[in-house]
Amino acid sequence: MGSVKREKEFSTGVNTRVIHHKDNFSEGTGSIMPPIFPTSTFVHGNEGGFDYTRSGNPNFRILESVLSDLEECKFASVFSSGVAAITAIVSTLKAGDLILCEENLYGCTVRLFEQVFNRFGLKTQWIDFTKPNFQEVISNHKPAMIWIESPTNPLLKIIDIEGICHFANKMKIPVVVDNTFATPLLQRPLQLGATLSLTSTTKFINGHSDALGGAVCTESAIWRDKLNFAQKALGLNPSPFDCWLITRGIKTLPLRLERQVNNASKIANQLADNPAIKYVRYPFRNDHPQCKLAKRQMAMGGAIVTATVNATQAQTYSFCKSLHYFKMAESLGGIESLVCHPATMTHASVSKETKIKIGITDSLIRFSIGCEDIEDLSADLNQALGTIS
Repeated sequence: MGSVKREKEFSTGVNTRVIHHKDNFSEGTGSIMPPIFPTSTFVHGNEGGFDYTRSGNPNFRILESVLSDLEECKFASVFSSGVAAITAIVSTLKAGDLILCEENLYGCTVRLFEQVFNRFGLKTQWIDFTKPNFQEVISNHKPAMIWIESPTNPLLKIIDIEGICHFANKMKIPVVVDNTFATPLLQRPLQLGATLSLTSTTKFINGHSDALGGAVCTESAIWRDKLNFAQKALGLNPSPFDCWLITRGIKTLPLRLERQVNNASKIANQLADNPAIKYVRYPFRNDHPQCKLAKRQMAMGGAIVTATVNATQAQTYSFCKSLHYFKMAESLGGIESLVCHPATMTHASVSKETKIKIGITDSLIRFSIGCEDIEDLSADLNQALGTIS
């Protein structure tokens, strides 16, 4: 992965790099953990070049350094949430511009595009990027930007990032990849040709369900400057404390994710063998439609499992509520396991017609697999599945 230059620059292991990060602003004290800088303003002319926290703070810079190291890229910009990171990117476009989107995106991304930016003249076109005719579609639409997720939320479709980026780059069309489900440990979109790699650091990166954040990584100084301008001009900056929490959380990301992925793989197989389950989607299972692509593009299958229950919406709700260790809640990626009903939770703002079209049914559920003992998670699922007749 990456050029020879990149391999030399990031020669130490990822576990070492997320623990021993370059910047910590602790030189004067020897503090192992970087301090929190809960200040709104700075004295003019300081060594760090800081003036006002909306336009920069030592905790922002520390986290950006760790994230660019993890992504193995030049630049990272941090924001107050994943949605704020999306807003920063989209704010660089103008009225009349078209974003060509994968039809299955995070529900809040869809809402932001269709109910907010649409009113300012931004256009969106939704297509299935798993179909082989994407080159023809891109050529016909000539979009200002391409926006994809892989794996997608919640259907876990795998999109050919390298194939799309190779074609889009020839046409000088920037490609945004929402990499929240995979994280840079499982997939590096920039090395596959993407312009921008977006992540909600609220999720796996922080991993403890106690902070909000978003980030965009890039190799382009031009895009870095655009994103930092949006952070300052639109007030999309995170809080120093949230950056500190995420910097703390990221230190255990490799350890957490390894256990979560191992648990998820076993949970996917368990669900697939249960007659109460209609079908399971997990990227590294051989019955996944894009399994070969997933194994080529990703290091592991991830910690999200999606399944369709042989049940009505009421029975599906009852199943979710009867789980003990899987709390029914929004979000994902934390050390605790969660279960979500996408049709009425994460994708509630998506029209019923669109949900039916892309396959988000009332019996679809999404599991975010945590770090608990697999025996306890397995027993919890079995008792809940027993409630479905």
